[in-house]
Amino acid sequence: MELFDVYKMLPVELAYAKGYHVYDTQSNEYLDFYGGHAVISIGHSHVKYIAALTKQLHEISYYSNAVEFKLRNEVAQKLGELSGYDEYQLFLCNSGAEAIENALKLASFQNGKKKIVAFKGGFHGRTSAAVSITDNPKIQAPVNEGGEVVILESENIELLEKTLAAGDVCAVVIEGIRGVGGIYVPSNFFLKAIEELCAKHEAVFICDEIQSGYGRTGKFFAHQHAGVKPDLITVAKGMANGFPVGGVLIHPKFKPKYGMLGTTFGGNPLACAACMSVLDVLEKEELVENAAKVGTYLKEQLESIPAIKTVVGEGLMLGLVFEGDVKDIQHALVEEERVLTGSSSRPNEIRLLPPLTIDVPAVDDFIAKLKKVVPQGVPVEK
Repeated sequence: MELFDVYKMLPVELAYAKGYHVYDTQSNEYLDFYGGHAVISIGHSHVKYIAALTKQLHEISYYSNAVEFKLRNEVAQKLGELSGYDEYQLFLCNSGAEAIENALKLASFQNGKKKIVAFKGGFHGRTSAAVSITDNPKIQAPVNEGGEVVILESENIELLEKTLAAGDVCAVVIEGIRGVGGIYVPSNFFLKAIEELCAKHEAVFICDEIQSGYGRTGKFFAHQHAGVKPDLITVAKGMANGFPVGGVLIHPKFKPKYGMLGTTFGGNPLACAACMSVLDVLEKEELVENAAKVGTYLKEQLESIPAIKTVVGEGLMLGLVFEGDVKDIQHALVEEERVLTGSSSRPNEIRLLPPLTIDVPAVDDFIAKLKKVVPQGVPVEK
């Protein structure tokens, strides 16, 4: 049997990792400025993370939600404390797409409506409902089509209000900062308008923080830069530093009922150990603050490179926009300079999503390597 070939892979076979570096099977060192799609939050192979999972493996690795497990409650309490959402409730699942599925289900349970408003360029996952609200027909099979979904342009408040005024919208879904579709930071004004219009028209405000959450942007959640408070917040990627975990933070106005949501593996002991370890390290090593500080420095250094047209994003979630296609630059970074970066739906954008543990020396190293491979010449007008 062979693997089902659906991934375009880099010419790198990794063997081990530590901090913000990964190593191939020949022990060549690579600077990781992508974090495996923003998954690695506290750095590769963190000693406390390994210890927590090892300890849990020696105690109990799995049992279902049919039994009490104290650490599950402790994760919810700690997440509430660090995120500023201690009055909310937590539903644990296994992935970002599953978090979106459950958020949409909760929204529809709450107001009995079906229509979902999402935005152009958005990406919310590959499962049935999640892919139906993702703005990419290429990944939607016929079975995913036909849902009541409206895809709007971002920042068009007039059109959003007109759509919501019909009274049949279940929820409005937006990424805290858009990732896969090209880095885009919603304006504070637009996020506040979504919050106000959802309240006015009895729609649920869902913020997808799967990639932009867990401290990546210099606040625990990206939407907190705007001072808004969504009804539902979806999380995953950086939540457990590589262990498959997802979750939904749920406003207290949503009342749980036995059986309304469920999962076999969500909130299992190993997952909870991974989650708690990440939260502890985020707090004790002040990684949210580090993302803000080092992210600012990184952005400043990038903006000094003439070939980069613009730098978009916040903290350690940045997009480098060039005049032309970045394929050759990214290949040179991997093959010549041994640096891993990410791409987006925009062919002229490189995405940076490094571990939140990166420091100024790592940034300086990255900038030096990047300057070796970007086109030189007349500065781009900014």
